Amino acid sequence: MRKIVVLFLAFSFMSCGQRPKSTEGTVAAETKQTSTTQTPDFNADSAYHYVATQVAFGPRVPNTKAHKDCGLYLEAELKRFGASVFVQEAILEAYDGTKLEAKNIIGSYNTDQKQRVLLFAHWDSRPYADRDPDEANHYTPIDGADDGASGVGVLLEIARLLQQNTPDLGIDIIFFDAEDYGTHHSKEERTPHSWCLGSQFWVKNPHVPNYTAEYGILLDMVGSKNAQFYKEGLSLQYAAPFVERIWTTARELGYGKFFISARGIPVTDDHEYVIKGRNIPCVDIINNDPNTDKGFGDYWHTMNDNMDIISAETLKAVGQTVLEVIYN
Repeated sequence: MRKIVVLFLAFSFMSCGQRPKSTEGTVAAETKQTSTTQTPDFNADSAYHYVATQVAFGPRVPNTKAHKDCGLYLEAELKRFGASVFVQEAILEAYDGTKLEAKNIIGSYNTDQKQRVLLFAHWDSRPYADRDPDEANHYTPIDGADDGASGVGVLLEIARLLQQNTPDLGIDIIFFDAEDYGTHHSKEERTPHSWCLGSQFWVKNPHVPNYTAEYGILLDMVGSKNAQFYKEGLSLQYAAPFVERIWTTARELGYGKFFISARGIPVTDDHEYVIKGRNIPCVDIINNDPNTDKGFGDYWHTMNDNMDIISAETLKAVGQTVLEVIYN
């Protein structure tokens, strides 16, 4: 969730905002088929591995070696899973004037299909643990195991399954960059649109001219233990039918303890810019708790956002629900 202004090499663009080791066993769920299309079984251990692999590179902060190496890994994985891969490279300007070497990574399936679904997540990680209880960490990059890597891990597993059995519609997977480089928490003034720089760039420069999709699903912080996904406010405002479809599907699959049937807080996240910039109704599946001061888990933007908090059970609940929605 975030906000700012972006530059692409010699060209300037206005831009986006802010948001307010052992693998656990997976939970078996009853799959209710609603069409003749067989929904694949989401492998939570596989998704967990993709999360851990990203974290192993180190914090994926733009302009670092870890960021560059992880970007190449994500490109290679999408190609390995049979996607048509598009890479957008851009120089984006952060709130403090830092020029960020950013990269949006896009994998498409059934490129000739007009009916399309957009699945997306951000792959960068926060450059500062500015919410950490220890002030000494307030300018230390975080692992971003949940805030970044979890959504990408789920989508990589979905991409692997799409290669094996692609549904009869077009699917685009986008890993947006520079989502988490928003204004440092210590700053008294919030810089408008300093978050979500990669999605801001993409909505003005889609990988396909006049790109559109029937709907989009954003996965952000979808891997922590005991996560709860309330119905995010902007999603309800712009994509209520799709919110209800996803939450109903989750309940039918037995994941009601994760997908809470109550309104959550509005979150400035990548989906806001996709909604407003490309007029695509989008749903943000995000671990947010309207009953806390932060609105997110205690680990959010702290050094505790690491693999210790990642749960295969949560990854399974999210991944299987998304698969059921797009296959049926």
